[in-house]
Amino acid sequence: MTIGRTLRRALCVALAPGLASAQSVISPETFLDAVLGKTVQFHEIRSGDLVGTEQFLNRKTSVWRVEGGGCVYGQITTPNGQICFLYDDDTDGIPVCWWPFEYQGRLMVRLADLGKGEIQEVRSMTNHSLNCPSAPIS
Repeated sequence: MTIGRTLRRALCVALAPGLASAQSVISPETFLDAVLGKTVQFHEIRSGDLVGTEQFLNRKTSVWRVEGGGCVYGQITTPNGQICFLYDDDTDGIPVCWWPFEYQGRLMVRLADLGKGEIQEVRSMTNHSLNCPSAPIS
């Protein structure tokens, strides 16, 4: 299933000032193709602050680490054109979902909750492991 034309248009308008005209929504599969087997640093687009680092172990499993924090494993799903993460420490059982997109050749994600404007940019992508204990077999 893909995002409908109206929803895509709403996403373009809701992104952030200056981003809507040149952004291109990409499929979760395209996003996963780019990050599979990589460790990626996500930075908040407005402040530039590091949000955290995620290692994409395979298409269904990732491990997330907030700077100075421990490792949390996540299950990846791709419903309705979104990429969603349900982490081991999520007590409510509700995944966090993002719309992946590209802007001027940069890989980004926008929180799928249109009421919130959070956008994160991939600023670093390496082959280095997060060295988390008890990593699931990929």
